Amino acid sequence: MNFTFCHNNFNVINLEKSIEFYEKALGLKESRRIAPEDGSFIIVYLSDGTTRHSLELTWLRDWEKPSYNLGDNEFHLALEVDDFEKAHELHKEMGCICFENKDMGIYFINDPDNYWIEILPAGRG
Repeated sequence: MNFTFCHNNFNVINLEKSIEFYEKALGLKESRRIAPEDGSFIIVYLSDGTTRHSLELTWLRDWEKPSYNLGDNEFHLALEVDDFEKAHELHKEMGCICFENKDMGIYFINDPDNYWIEILPAGRG
């Protein structure tokens, strides 16, 4: 028996805003979409175009709360980047850096739903 990573899911309030954020901030692109005829949910898979792993964004039509309870936000997604300084500059301009650990050489950004994404220099993941 051999398990391999497939995807991670984040539920989102505004699907289009989230797709736009992930494309601008991380270069992730929509690779497929599931949308039933009843419109009760939409699932969008985002890909980095390199690995098989994807980020699944799920929008639920009948979600009535203004946000999702992320607890203490101790879970996160992590991505490596080949140009760490350029990425940091972009994320600073976007205003989405929520935590930096300069001693470790990493930082975190948060998406429109406040999910945290760790940014690492290439080779550190």
